[in-house]
Amino acid sequence: MKTLYADLPLSEGQASIVDYDLAALKESNIPYLRRKIGIVFQDFKLLPDRSIHENMLFVLKATGWTDKREMEAKIDEVLEKVDLKTFSTKMPHQLSGGEQQRVAIARALLNDPELILADEPTGNLDPQTSVEIMEVLRKINANGKTIIMATHDYALIMKFPSKTLKCEKATLFEVVQRTV
Repeated sequence: MKTLYADLPLSEGQASIVDYDLAALKESNIPYLRRKIGIVFQDFKLLPDRSIHENMLFVLKATGWTDKREMEAKIDEVLEKVDLKTFSTKMPHQLSGGEQQRVAIARALLNDPELILADEPTGNLDPQTSVEIMEVLRKINANGKTIIMATHDYALIMKFPSKTLKCEKATLFEVVQRTV
């Protein structure tokens, strides 16, 4: 995943993502690549000293947004997509793990990314909350967003079947899921 969002360089071979050649990617282009990708981390990566609204505002300002009305409308839009519109004044520590992950998903949607990378988005959550997060991701996917998710949770893969790739012994291959 880190190679896909250019946190680690591609060490060999060829790969491209959202029209960027990762083998030839210049460091100066990394911020532009990341603006086309929404990233959801296992550990949420929310700024603990800022409200949910301020977390969202920080991302928008950092990615070049300047119109205050447009920023407010976008924050409301993405929080509504994850059913947390009324949570904008809360601090991250006031939210459950599942709520924090939904905020992280909303944050990933702020710049209308072409692709969402979800790196173990349920890894720190209990089974019921994991299902709720998967439902949120499924809804976003059904509305046209491509999501690449990394997980070790085979039960979750079986509960939410979709195209599955497995990495084993440095080889990536598709796993065909059989329905019973």
